Amino acid sequence: MRVLYQFPLSHYCEKARWLLDHKELDYVAHNLIPGFHRAFTYLKSGQYLLPMLKDDKQWIADSTQIALYLDTTYPEHALLRRDEQLREQALEIDELSRELGIHVRRWSLAQALSVGDHPLEIMMGEQGYLRQFEKISKPILRSLVSTNYKLNPEKVAQSKIRMTELITDLNQRLIDNQGRYLVGDRLGLADIAVCSMLAPLLMIKGTPWELENDDVDLLTGELKQYHDDLNDLPLGQYVQRIYATERNARVDWRGL
Repeated sequence: MRVLYQFPLSHYCEKARWLLDHKELDYVAHNLIPGFHRAFTYLKSGQYLLPMLKDDKQWIADSTQIALYLDTTYPEHALLRRDEQLREQALEIDELSRELGIHVRRWSLAQALSVGDHPLEIMMGEQGYLRQFEKISKPILRSLVSTNYKLNPEKVAQSKIRMTELITDLNQRLIDNQGRYLVGDRLGLADIAVCSMLAPLLMIKGTPWELENDDVDLLTGELKQYHDDLNDLPLGQYVQRIYATERNARVDWRGL
């Protein structure tokens, strides 16, 4: 059985789940404990990145590398086109999405953590050591997240500026391609990458960022304004549409 090692809240892990689901491959999503994951990932793949896929005897880390591996090993439902120009366009957009993801993560986490613990609740999971020792683990996790993702005001402000620049660029690319997909005429790596990276800003239903009734207060201030502005763009409407019509999840994002 294939195993995807993940953090449930990570949009890079959402991208990897979507890649596997698009390929219609069976797998299990297995959660690792933030911080403690580093020893495991380094032992298996020589680096610290998640997501990490175990497929038989192969260990593949990083969502883009997983995409390339899957297309080579399981060519059905191709993520990249054979046409060289379309392939290059998709890889270029995927690279932009990787940068976008960094800034979306930093800015959206800073906004959400300023009004509550919703992200921490998801990171801790529904069971396990973090949940069992919640009174101790939650403040440690908050500190770890703040340090690792550089959630200081200056960095957060810079991320909002760069995030907006990248969204403007991607929005124009979508318009230039007639608004249906980012590259070509069907779902591919570029679409999966961009939609996954923007899901936290749009609180997409069926994802870790969907807000329950008790959490609607999180959608206030800057976060609500950005959510509404993005929804008004063709890019935001496209992300909502792609999730509604083409995100056929086969595994619960909460993992095991």
